[in-house]
Amino acid sequence: MGLLSNIPFASTWTGLSFAILTFFAAIILLNVARQLLIRNPNEPPVVFHWIPFLGSTITYGMDPYTFFFDCRKKYGEVFTFILLGKKTTVCLGTKGNDFILNGKLRDVNAEEIYSPLTTPVFGKDVVYDCPNAKLMEQKKFVKFGLTSSALQSYVQLITHEVQQFFSADAPNKRFAAQSGTLDVPPAMAELTTYTASRSLQGKEVREKFDSSFAQAVHDLDKGFSPINFMLPWAPLPQNRKRDIAQRKMTDTYLSIIKQRRKSGDMKSEDREEDMMWNLMNCSYKDGTPVPDHEVAHMMIALLMAGQHSSSSTASWIILRLATRPDIQEELLQEQRAVIGFDDNGSMKDLTYDGLNRLPLLSQVVKETLRLHTSIHSILRAVKQPMQVEGTPYTIPPTHSLLATPGVTARTAAHFPEPMLWEPHRWDDSPSSQYAALSPSHLKEGVVEEKEDYGYGEISKGTASPYLPFGAGRHRCIGEQFAYMQLQTVVGTLVRDFKFATMDGSDTVVGTDYSSLFSQPMRPAVVRWERRKKED
Repeated sequence: MGLLSNIPFASTWTGLSFAILTFFAAIILLNVARQLLIRNPNEPPVVFHWIPFLGSTITYGMDPYTFFFDCRKKYGEVFTFILLGKKTTVCLGTKGNDFILNGKLRDVNAEEIYSPLTTPVFGKDVVYDCPNAKLMEQKKFVKFGLTSSALQSYVQLITHEVQQFFSADAPNKRFAAQSGTLDVPPAMAELTTYTASRSLQGKEVREKFDSSFAQAVHDLDKGFSPINFMLPWAPLPQNRKRDIAQRKMTDTYLSIIKQRRKSGDMKSEDREEDMMWNLMNCSYKDGTPVPDHEVAHMMIALLMAGQHSSSSTASWIILRLATRPDIQEELLQEQRAVIGFDDNGSMKDLTYDGLNRLPLLSQVVKETLRLHTSIHSILRAVKQPMQVEGTPYTIPPTHSLLATPGVTARTAAHFPEPMLWEPHRWDDSPSSQYAALSPSHLKEGVVEEKEDYGYGEISKGTASPYLPFGAGRHRCIGEQFAYMQLQTVVGTLVRDFKFATMDGSDTVVGTDYSSLFSQPMRPAVVRWERRKKED
């Protein structure tokens, strides 16, 4: 009796399921038919996809570079794909980079794309949560806090943090033995947080980095999840933690600012200079001093934005060096020859001027940034129709634009055997078959085109196949700091440690593209051995 009573319900459920499947099948068929039968010759070709709205999101998200190169073979340098319902037009090559990254304000907009993602992390009224003119002024404030004299003082501070972190006497005891293993990405994430906070942010901020503050940084980091491009307001667990962490860090910075202002020592020549003091003394063009909450939010932006790229790049450098013991030894010998020794036989301390005389160390960083650019996609909203020079295509305002300088950095026309990590390809007089085929404007004696977007003249730079820090008005202003920080970290480590892969091979882990910043797949473990004095 019970079985018979369920038959009508089962029949209804089967019919409903069939109707749902038929509905979705019809949508897919209509989507395929539309792609095959309807083609606008004035717009770039659309990458074939089965499911509307979802489009190529999954394929792109799993491995953006494989996706870009595959699409270039099928569709050319300019093509459109569906990214979560949005038509996103990719322009490859140096011309594509120039088209997007040097786009006029009337044509392209970064704030509309990034503000939903970054504002809940950084805070209100800074970076992409303000008009572009105000952002350019904020970049100018920060740039003045990254002078050569400031960078010179940071080398000693960063060296001390690295030595403390890797000391055999450190409280965590992880380097107490003469050898061991290290999961590189979490270690570099922790270390670069310490180095950035101590150098850029000041002694008080560095002292706040107990376990609770480190957890707040981690929770803020989770706010950069790609889903927050569309749903930053969603009551997801990571977003609730993000918001709590943002308030905690803002309150921490505000308390330090309040104490500093209370001390009345705003322009003392005896104090230790840092970015916070610099911002506290800045005013906008209309004479308005930078409000304290904006200082706090800019400090968060500096910490979070810079820490990501430095952490990822430092990890890749260690992982790559582990496959090349010859480069490790060359780096050590370079320091011995250039930096020299004190009377007691120990190597002299690294200095900012000394870093500038270590070409191989610089090339190790440069080659790693070429192959492992931390941001693989740079997006812009289209504000009015844009004609792509040399093509019949006009990009309408319904599209987003996507530049990917990492593709040119992985193109054999510019870098022979591009997937090979080879620092010597950047030698001044390259005889290697892997030597970089740099464009003419990178060669000596050629004047680069520059432009002032509101924070000082910078190279427009988009003709180069090597753009790890972007280009145009949104070019990263922390480029010099990043090079200095990474060179100091690596230069300090090779003095005291040897690194090797776990199996002795020359292979490295794959890349994790699941967040906004690409980084090594975890775990990424290497062997380390503390150098003996005779080494």
